[in-house]
Amino acid sequence: MNNKVYFNSVADKWDDIRRHLFPDSIRETAVKAAGDLKNKITADIGAGTGYLTELLWDSGAKVISIDHSEEMIAQLKQKFCCNPNVNIRYGEDNNLPLPDNTVDYVFANMFLHHVDDPQTAINEMVRILKPGGKLIITDLDEHKFEFLVTEQHDKWMGFKREDVVKWFSNAGLSEISVDCTNADCCSSSKNGNEKAEISTFIAVGKKSGLSDEA
Repeated sequence: MNNKVYFNSVADKWDDIRRHLFPDSIRETAVKAAGDLKNKITADIGAGTGYLTELLWDSGAKVISIDHSEEMIAQLKQKFCCNPNVNIRYGEDNNLPLPDNTVDYVFANMFLHHVDDPQTAINEMVRILKPGGKLIITDLDEHKFEFLVTEQHDKWMGFKREDVVKWFSNAGLSEISVDCTNADCCSSSKNGNEKAEISTFIAVGKKSGLSDEA
């Protein structure tokens, strides 16, 4: 089973599963890092069932929610079907369904450890950012819990923060910071013999150039 099949299989239960994995404070940290989002165009990459989309919309943003799981998209459409400020699209991490220089902010929560190539995924997220826009990623620090690979189909066992800085820099971002979210991601093995408590980070970088509002 690959991670797309996995997420399709758990989509209708994901809200309950997610509540046990990581707290709402992580999305609050991500949104706070952006500042004033009123009327800003934002992209939520790997949106799932709308954990981050919901807060972005509550903060006054226009949200483009992107996922590669058809069942997750179905859940998103059910939640936000009557919301004109939420646009839901199918997309892969290496081929996002947006033109260059489209959005003010790109957010990706617990997404990067599911992609094949983090640098390629980050490059693609930067591509859709407007000049002066920001990429904000929240994800797992490096860990040793192998059951997350076998049971939840993670492709990466978290990341070294220095690698995240390097990938952001390689993608052309500046004003890069990688800090603690002060929240852990927690998960228990289905076998019941191991429990993961993993620290999480928030990475922020700015695309060079002037924004349209400058």
